Amino acid sequence: MEIVSGVSARDGAASADGRQGGPLIVTEDVELLDDLLRLCAAAGARPEVHHGGPGHREGWDSAPLVLVGDDAADRVRGAGRRRGVVLVGRDQDDPEVWRRAVEIGADHVLLLPDGEQWLVDRIADVAEGVGRPALTVGVIGGRGGAGASTLACALAVTAARAGRRTMLVDADPLGGGLDVLLGGESAEGLRWPAFAASRGRVGGGALEESLPELHALRVLSWDRGETVTVAPEAVRAVVAASRRRGGAVVVDLPRRVDETVAEALAQVDLGLLVVPPELRAVAGARRVASVAGMVLRDLRVVVAQGAEPGGLDPEEVARLLGLPLAGEVPWEAGLAASLAAGAPPGGAARGPLARFCTAFWDRLPADAAGGGA
Repeated sequence: MEIVSGVSARDGAASADGRQGGPLIVTEDVELLDDLLRLCAAAGARPEVHHGGPGHREGWDSAPLVLVGDDAADRVRGAGRRRGVVLVGRDQDDPEVWRRAVEIGADHVLLLPDGEQWLVDRIADVAEGVGRPALTVGVIGGRGGAGASTLACALAVTAARAGRRTMLVDADPLGGGLDVLLGGESAEGLRWPAFAASRGRVGGGALEESLPELHALRVLSWDRGETVTVAPEAVRAVVAASRRRGGAVVVDLPRRVDETVAEALAQVDLGLLVVPPELRAVAGARRVASVAGMVLRDLRVVVAQGAEPGGLDPEEVARLLGLPLAGEVPWEAGLAASLAAGAPPGGAARGPLARFCTAFWDRLPADAAGGGA
């Protein structure tokens, strides 16, 4: 075992089976119990407390996480071996803590107060249940007006229509708000300003329930108030929370990349660069791709056709940008009128935009698509 920030880590974390529930606490140390109850409350979990050694099957076998106070190590030595046991103490200079951890089969040794944030995160994982993270798709416009926001909304709408648990994240504070594009600017729910000061961990379930629900998906957008600066740490925490519950997350990204946008890009699995088939648009998109590609692991081109036929061949656009071609979105006559009437992008299941998005999701391997609803 090695100590990392006050924690000894070993592969094989608690809650690997994804069960929900609070941890089991075993301790007679009143001060330590108070600390552990406080950390459970911060993680949104309700623990079960045993002051003595647990009897057979008294929560020991079934609890997703067991927190054993250093004072109780001798009392649990005879309990059955299991994964997800954390030995918790305070004495940084006690070399015997490692021996006691081995004797009870602990996965981790955690020393307070250094390991508090780690423990809050682990307890929250247990309370929420941990599964495969959502496939996260970022959409960026190669130039202004390329249709990136429209494509981002359509991808989210079609994913939700297919039964996936879906969240749409608006990462462009100057874009006017994706809730408007979806016809839900008056829908109840929180917007980005409510999360501007977020630090540490944001609960995935609490985040999802707090957001507006539009067209069977959850939307984190901007409001119409004054521009609020969202710290990079807040973006990191919120996007991580949106991914934690699986399914699909679509992020509408601005063309400029600053420290805050980089935090969102770092959690994107697949980026789509939307480019009209015009030489000037390709030139602008090349600059966007060079910056975004420094953070994005997988960036591909989507060629968005305009009302006028012609222009560069999609394969040529991809070649000029040096990126894989994700596909071509044909022009959809009547789309502007549909949006003005309150229909969401991709709402017409047989329209070119929806067909492109449906085919996009269908091409992804089942295990990459974030699972079902």
